[in-house]
Amino acid sequence: MSKVGANLSSWGDRVKASLASVDVKSFGRVGVLLGGKSGEREISLMSGNGVLEALRSKGVDAHAFDTGLRCPTELAKEKFNRIFISLHGRFGEDGTIQGLLELLGLPYTGSGVLASALAIDKIVTKQVWISNGLATPEYEELTATSDWNAVVQHLGLPLIVKPAHEGSSLGLTKVKSVDELPAAYKLAAGLDKKVIAETCIIGDELTCPIVGHGKTAEALPVIKIIPPQANYDFHNKYFSNETRYLCPTGLAPEVNAAVQELALAAYKALGCRTWGRADVMLEQKTGKPYLLEMNTSPGMTSHSLVPMAAKAAGIEYADLVLWLLGQTMQQKKVLMHE
Repeated sequence: MSKVGANLSSWGDRVKASLASVDVKSFGRVGVLLGGKSGEREISLMSGNGVLEALRSKGVDAHAFDTGLRCPTELAKEKFNRIFISLHGRFGEDGTIQGLLELLGLPYTGSGVLASALAIDKIVTKQVWISNGLATPEYEELTATSDWNAVVQHLGLPLIVKPAHEGSSLGLTKVKSVDELPAAYKLAAGLDKKVIAETCIIGDELTCPIVGHGKTAEALPVIKIIPPQANYDFHNKYFSNETRYLCPTGLAPEVNAAVQELALAAYKALGCRTWGRADVMLEQKTGKPYLLEMNTSPGMTSHSLVPMAAKAAGIEYADLVLWLLGQTMQQKKVLMHE
């Protein structure tokens, strides 16, 4: 079975086997970083509290640390042995906290400094993917002096305008006419100095989590997202019970495999490790998948997608959390080979 999806039962079996013999005391005192200062603070609190509860249910000595309320330099005083990062967005998912943790010598979940810094920037991410021959929508970086007519001529309509460093659809606008571009730019620029416009791909919205590192990385089941009115905004992502998630997707096996292969290649191109989640659009007319973005610290709320995919592979939420924490035990070995 391949690394792009057929391996799922064996991944679940390996996780169960590794957890069967784990000594939770070996993790020591664990810090769960949550909250933070980004626009995704509310979601980070939800994710972090879920992770905290899961770790404690497994007997782990886990403690919350809100980087939005406390100075991260206080981490040294807490005498943590390792860190579970449940921060989303800037100052948590962008390489900054990862760099601090490395200076402190604290193993942590998720990608390292470079991969985190690359993936948080949607423009740089696209440049990496394009250089690796991976499909992603056409784009332009917008400024206050951009020629809106030229942007539309290049990207077509509709198009998507969003901040380059925000997640959770914050500041995102689907632009249907050139007259809407200035307001869309102003909204996104109010959240970020860098703004991106990209061709809007019409089709199925999909996401594919990846776990592992390097040659051992593998794709979990693909999830098809069906939001109300085809609007997967902040509310419909985290709070609406009307958004539907299909896992399995109902798509042809070869389509799922193609999405998994693309997501895995995107993850490796950025140098991600431990876990991540690639968001993908499947173009309706051609059936071709296009990469949108890579999340290196995915959500772990009741509506989140990595736990959903892991469950389809046979792993429950608390076991997923414990397994992710367990990957920090190997971090020094991984870093030596990066």
